[in-house]
Amino acid sequence: MSLPCTPSFRLDGRRAFVPGGSRGIGLACAAALAEAGAHVVIVARGQAGVNDAVARINEAGFSAEGTALDVANLSEVDDFLSGQAPFDVLCNSAGIARHSPALDTTPEDFDLVTGLNLRAAYFLAQRVARGMSNGGSILQISSQMGHVGGVDRAVYCATKHGVEGMTKAMAIEWGPRNIRVNTICPTFIRTPLTEATFSDPVRRAWIDDKIKLPRVGEVEDIMGAVLFLASDASAMVTGTSLLVDGGWTAD
Repeated sequence: MSLPCTPSFRLDGRRAFVPGGSRGIGLACAAALAEAGAHVVIVARGQAGVNDAVARINEAGFSAEGTALDVANLSEVDDFLSGQAPFDVLCNSAGIARHSPALDTTPEDFDLVTGLNLRAAYFLAQRVARGMSNGGSILQISSQMGHVGGVDRAVYCATKHGVEGMTKAMAIEWGPRNIRVNTICPTFIRTPLTEATFSDPVRRAWIDDKIKLPRVGEVEDIMGAVLFLASDASAMVTGTSLLVDGGWTAD
């Protein structure tokens, strides 16, 4: 009797769409998908950042293209997708935070954060799923804050809890079409955007206390999770979250 074979983690011949893929976690996601053989399409608001990310991936011998796009603008998204072949993978890393005490949250900050983190994430998934006639994988870069609460993070937590809920509902609806929908929920990851948080002694002590492993997260910690959920290795995984949180939510 032959041994079972491990499903492939390769993505050769597949197209992956990575909003927010020009830096930080998003760039790591794009690099992981490209390294596995996917042709990666990166979008972000800044053309210079997109150009740099695409150049770095192509110079490494992989395949990428990209353009500036505001994914919160659905007309722009629709125009962009109309000129693209269908995608096999959506890995949405576009997001924003405006942290403040809940008593001080402004309507402007609320609308900005929910508009990108929740509304745009919802309609990106919807639009890309429409083209997945042969199935596919939709990944939302969510957060551990989609499972817990955090000081000064009421709006951010609201959006990420929302992403977790919509992911489960979409997985139920789109499962018969062989479209898998999941989230990746990182802890605090060291990037230029989190530098201010790590530089705050009070916040850093909080982070070090909550993460059970003896270090904070790095972007490389996200890459394996992305590859797993994008590939056939997770062919029976949908409607769930992969917590890359160093044990933050374990207690």
